[in-house]
Amino acid sequence: MLADKRYCYPLTITDFASRYLICCEALETTQEMYAFTVFERAFKDFGLPLAIRTDNGVPFASRSAFFGLSKLSVWWLRLGIGIERIKPGNPQQNGRHERMHLTLKKEATKPPAKNFLQQQAKFDGFSACFNHERPHQALAMKYPGELYRRSSRLYTGLGEVEYPFHDRAITVTQCGRICLGRRKINLSTVFAGQNVGITEVSEKIWLVSFMQYDLGFFDHETGRVECAPNPFGAKLLPMCPV
Repeated sequence: MLADKRYCYPLTITDFASRYLICCEALETTQEMYAFTVFERAFKDFGLPLAIRTDNGVPFASRSAFFGLSKLSVWWLRLGIGIERIKPGNPQQNGRHERMHLTLKKEATKPPAKNFLQQQAKFDGFSACFNHERPHQALAMKYPGELYRRSSRLYTGLGEVEYPFHDRAITVTQCGRICLGRRKINLSTVFAGQNVGITEVSEKIWLVSFMQYDLGFFDHETGRVECAPNPFGAKLLPMCPV
């Protein structure tokens, strides 16, 4: 809580290899629309990562969608970014980032600033010090700024998603449905506006896929969707080496 009694939610992004603090943005809410803006700016300035590791909270995950996906994580998938989630209650799986949070809390939030503008100035000062003035023992006493290298994967926006090996491609409605004739199948609003592919795998049983990921199966008679095996489970937890 800031001195003016408003809550501040810092959105932080770090590089796993160098510990470089890419972003520390003071936000008024955890709503996805604000996170989109921060991540898009980071991708334009620093390039696209191979993967992003997060906890299971908003806006990175959703409890009501397939495999905990959110609109933000669906966007990451569209950009070719892998999703790596830590197990709930295991912050040590993102230990480097959490260690930075501890230092950030001590040095940039106690005491809190009067308002968002002043709090952002404190975050900016902390980021400059953390990246270029604070040596890290785990980095052989070098600064993160000495080791960090911008990603070679440029951010160019979203390309088209095609499904040449599926029976058809369908655009998910804004209410999160796919329409097959008169049948309306509830999918999830996190896929609103996205194209999915469907394939009839047996009589009146259809497989729904998003990009290369199988989401689930539905019966044409009932329209009820059953989830496929989770492609974002524990097997993706080890951090990408690059």
